[in-house]
Amino acid sequence: MEVNGLMPGTDSYDYDLIVIGGGSGGLAAAKEAAKYGKKVMVLDFVTPTPQGSSWGLGGTCVNVGCIPKKLMHQAALLGQALQDSRKFGWQFAEEVKHNWMTMTESVQNYIGSLNWGYRVALRDSKVTYENAYGEFVGPHTIKATNKKGIEKLYTAERFIIATGERPRYLGIPGDKEYCISSDDVFSLPYCPGKTLVVGASYVALECAGFLAGLGLDVTVMVRSILLRGFDQDMANRIGEYMKEHGVNFIREFVPIKVERVEEGTPGILKVTAKSTTGDQIIEGEYNTVLLAIGRDPCTRKIGLDKVGVTINEKTGKIPVNDEEQTNVPYIYAVGDILQDKLELTPVAIQAGRLLVRRLYAGAATKCDYVNVPTTVFTPLEYGACGYSEETAMEKFGEENIEVYHSHFWPLEWTVPSRDNNKCYAKIICNIQDNERVIGFHILGPNAGEVTQGFAAAIKCGLTKEQLDSTVGIHPVCAEVFTTLSVTKRSGENTTVSGC
Repeated sequence: MEVNGLMPGTDSYDYDLIVIGGGSGGLAAAKEAAKYGKKVMVLDFVTPTPQGSSWGLGGTCVNVGCIPKKLMHQAALLGQALQDSRKFGWQFAEEVKHNWMTMTESVQNYIGSLNWGYRVALRDSKVTYENAYGEFVGPHTIKATNKKGIEKLYTAERFIIATGERPRYLGIPGDKEYCISSDDVFSLPYCPGKTLVVGASYVALECAGFLAGLGLDVTVMVRSILLRGFDQDMANRIGEYMKEHGVNFIREFVPIKVERVEEGTPGILKVTAKSTTGDQIIEGEYNTVLLAIGRDPCTRKIGLDKVGVTINEKTGKIPVNDEEQTNVPYIYAVGDILQDKLELTPVAIQAGRLLVRRLYAGAATKCDYVNVPTTVFTPLEYGACGYSEETAMEKFGEENIEVYHSHFWPLEWTVPSRDNNKCYAKIICNIQDNERVIGFHILGPNAGEVTQGFAAAIKCGLTKEQLDSTVGIHPVCAEVFTTLSVTKRSGENTTVSGC
């Protein structure tokens, strides 16, 4: 084992800062620290999935998350746009096919350019990058193991843990042998065919949505509720829309065994599942089984016990104070591994940058984890900011909140005459606080674009009165928020017949 620099315990270290994890949060923190003249190292290593998938620098979002997910969602939307276009006068031969390999190759080529860009950005910032697995071995000391098994020791004054999460497996016969996860699907070297998606997370519904949009036979197996943690009214509307658009749902069942019936790309798998409410057993055959039942933090095998960093034993998450500091003063953490914080790329980036500015630039601004906007890229996109209806009722009391809502019909959908009264908007207002908007929810096309703008207004303390006094842009989906007049409490009809 090679030892770099001075031994631990001396006043000098190899690096001012070592970042463990080259994802969104880790890279943002490393580049920010380099701006202030700090000597920085990033350790990043992707342990291959049970199916052998691995990827380059950049973390989940870039390689196996937001970026490929949205590109494949776009591929599905284009399929719908092709259908719509006939009503707008476009004429083309009836047969329209989708080529999985063309799509994945294009998506992977783009991701490859991003991986290269990150490496260049680190080099330009004079940040040392090692494609090695980082593991604490003692105070201020980390062991880095590369893919050839060569180990090196490095010391640093401070550390940031930004190791992120990886998909969870079921722990049943055949799961790791035959199932894939979101870590595999975006680079799958063959079309998945008839697919069973297990789970009801946003990852599950997004993957099921774009696979169905590409014309595949898709079934979602749900243990209990859809989109736990999100507004349930909105979650159920998403489920209904997906069902109407050809996605099958098996409710209140969990797989207990996966067997291979036939080899191939794809082969045939037999899934045995058990009811969560009784003894009923069902079986089904699929070409591909995609598990999306949740994600686990990569914190249990990085030597945190050697340096005394506390983790939540049950979840593996790391508790931190409001400055992202762990119980060990020189070790910090950002991103999805934090306990009770949002698992979102822009949050990790923001937290990483602000943390470094506090450490090295005398800044005092802390990451604001309140009113963070997010979007679920299901076939009908769902944008949200602030409280869900359930949590608002819990926190403020049903009598103290007013929910304004309305359906709307995007003008672009009127000519193809599809999906009227599927898009939906609602805001949740705190009556006691001048009807301040404390929850914003939209189900419709381009929901992310709409939500981003309103999120800024909500951060500034937007009230219902201010929303009403805002002039809408016609004819766009977002203008519905400037004319909301029906409250849920009133029970009045919110359906629309035109734009």
